[in-house]
Amino acid sequence: MDSKQRVKLSDGHFIPALGYGTYKPEEVPKSKTLEGTKLAIDAGFRHIDTAYTYQVEEEVGTVIKNKIAEGIVKREDIFLTSKLWCTSHRSEMVKPSLENSLRKLGLDYVDLYLIHYPVAMKPGEDLFPTDEKGKSLLDTTDILATWEAMEKCKDAGLTKSIGVSNFNRRQLEMILNKPGLKYKPVCNQVECHPYFNQSKLLDFCKSKDIILVAFGALGTQRDKKWMDLSFPVLLEDPVLCAIAKKHNRSPALIALRYQVQRGVVVLAQSFKEKNIKENVQVFEFQLTPEDMKAIDALDRNLRYLPAKFTEGHPECPYADEY
Repeated sequence: MDSKQRVKLSDGHFIPALGYGTYKPEEVPKSKTLEGTKLAIDAGFRHIDTAYTYQVEEEVGTVIKNKIAEGIVKREDIFLTSKLWCTSHRSEMVKPSLENSLRKLGLDYVDLYLIHYPVAMKPGEDLFPTDEKGKSLLDTTDILATWEAMEKCKDAGLTKSIGVSNFNRRQLEMILNKPGLKYKPVCNQVECHPYFNQSKLLDFCKSKDIILVAFGALGTQRDKKWMDLSFPVLLEDPVLCAIAKKHNRSPALIALRYQVQRGVVVLAQSFKEKNIKENVQVFEFQLTPEDMKAIDALDRNLRYLPAKFTEGHPECPYADEY
């Protein structure tokens, strides 16, 4: 990937501007992740985003190791992200959590390790612990202590960079203002797409040299477990479709290009070979200032993925405006 396609992080490392997301709905078999990740690397993706809670780290690691063995890529060509889950926020659990992910991946290090949510949940085997009424069992931990444990993971060489995901401005400031801060978060990965363009959070992150990474950039996989299926389908938006037609590209490519031009690192998720191959074309064309303005105007503050399990926690990130 040339420099246009990579973004410099505040710690000096480079992150490819386009990443392949490996989240899959429960009903989709893990073999799909295996196949999709393989197709993504073959198509030219060098940034792979996964997480402990996606439960596909073994599959992702297998593909990466196979592609290295085949001589398609070297380990340093791949930028791999994983994430600390909410049930492991206690500071003594952070490093063992990352080590567990590395065991599953079969790798010595990840390139980026993120705190998946600012919300701590009751430790244990259950990823989404609930009481008998179905209410999330939350844990109270100090996010700053969790961050210190993340810093130690970087010092130990288990991850090259550290960052956060689903944090709001106040929570980012809490870390940035932490006494004795050793490393600031290099990025904040959040839901971001033309219907929810996060412009205020993006401006704030830019002012602090924190890269915004967009998930759900194509309007999410419409997984009924996580979202209201009556919400409009982003890629059917008439404005997006008109701009796509004008450039002779797909609406998905327009949605991805929009983020790249805003300086946002964007994740694309698909299991279809045609779509995966098409998504890497995001660097082959440019949107005009008028196109960008028209897409900006689509913002309707629509969060597809409200992460209801975080509700009621004092650190629920979506209680603030941004």
